[in-house]
Amino acid sequence: MTFATLGLIEPLLRALETLGYQTPTPVQAQAIPAVLAGRDLMAAAQTGTGKTAGFAVPLLQLLTMEGPKVAPNSARALILCPTRELAEQVHASVAEYAQNLPLTTYAVYGGVSINPQMMKLRKGVDILVATPGRLIDLFRQNALKLNQLQTLVLDEADRMLDLGFSEELANIYRMLPKKRQTLLFSATFSDDIRQLAGQMLNDPLSIEVSPRNVAANTVKQWIVPVDKKRKPELFVHLMRKGHWKQVLVFAKTRNGVDALVDKLQGLGVNADGIHGDKPQATRQRALDRFKSSDVQILVATDVAARGLDIEDLPLVVNFDLPIVAEDYIHRIGRTGRAGNTGEAISLVCADEVNMLSAIEMLTRQTLARHMEQDFEPEHRVPETDASGQVVKKPKKPKKPKASGGGGKRNLGKWVDSGEVAPAEPSIKPVRKVPVFNTGPRKKK
Repeated sequence: MTFATLGLIEPLLRALETLGYQTPTPVQAQAIPAVLAGRDLMAAAQTGTGKTAGFAVPLLQLLTMEGPKVAPNSARALILCPTRELAEQVHASVAEYAQNLPLTTYAVYGGVSINPQMMKLRKGVDILVATPGRLIDLFRQNALKLNQLQTLVLDEADRMLDLGFSEELANIYRMLPKKRQTLLFSATFSDDIRQLAGQMLNDPLSIEVSPRNVAANTVKQWIVPVDKKRKPELFVHLMRKGHWKQVLVFAKTRNGVDALVDKLQGLGVNADGIHGDKPQATRQRALDRFKSSDVQILVATDVAARGLDIEDLPLVVNFDLPIVAEDYIHRIGRTGRAGNTGEAISLVCADEVNMLSAIEMLTRQTLARHMEQDFEPEHRVPETDASGQVVKKPKKPKKPKASGGGGKRNLGKWVDSGEVAPAEPSIKPVRKVPVFNTGPRKKK
């Protein structure tokens, strides 16, 4: 099969040839004809399989062949993305596909001045890529009208439909024309998201080109059990042992990102970090330096889990496991893209066993464990498996109590005369006491 057999017009075929696209990927082969036919669509495919082209290329053709010219302060198609980084990446791809077409494209997102974006929208754009918050701001300031909208695309739809965006998405839906084409694309779809999406789409076609919620088989995955306090030390050890050249590291919190970057820079390692507190220009500069290999280690929160596309990235490290299991798939999907192979290492402490169990249940695989010498954890990470169960270690049978006296009292506990009394436990059981709001106590 070729792109020509999918019914694409010559300017698009020429652009794809220039970009080195030779044959459609499975998701492209199924999605492109469906979008051209005007169907609503819900497509699930692993990261790095060409989902962006799967919706952008046929969308560009529809806009070229159909509909009136875009009106001022209007958009004919809207692509919603959960993060600024993903919005920029998607827009860059759309602009490349549209290089031979008489269409305009633009991306809007928060973290930068809204005025240039308002100026750009005055003439209208055919395809607008946006994050939800900035889109609503532009709409409320009358800088954007959506009555001409033909198609809505939700990229990384599982995150867009997550609770974090539910209110914003509900507001956006009230802004849109009821008659439109809606396309949902993502690497993962939970059952709840599928049920919700079914209410938003009109007789949607469902495409699944790989097993649901399974990480790409081009990524070799394993975990290293370690105590939480020794994670930074273990990371440095593994980095030096493996002679890591370019590594994307995911930490759970912004403070965690800054702390690891400070430690690495203190050791002379060329490291940088990105998270939501950093200005957009700073984040983009860090990404650009990482892509050009000027930065060896890039540490990020999940703001970079979706939308960071780096050619031949060899390694992803989960310094912390993600709270949401689906984010694990998106994180490790930054490597092993477009047929290349990659590795994903997770540093796991005892506190994260439930997150590990959720990831293994979602991906339907038990992650291999590699114990690193001299870093064996004092707090054991319980065994887990793909069933989602935490395998508890059987308790040792209690030794029978010695009969007879001969003991001495120590803090109310009996011990043999030759033993040292055990220390009082550091954490005492807390007795739950109901709290009543009785107001100020009266003096007797």
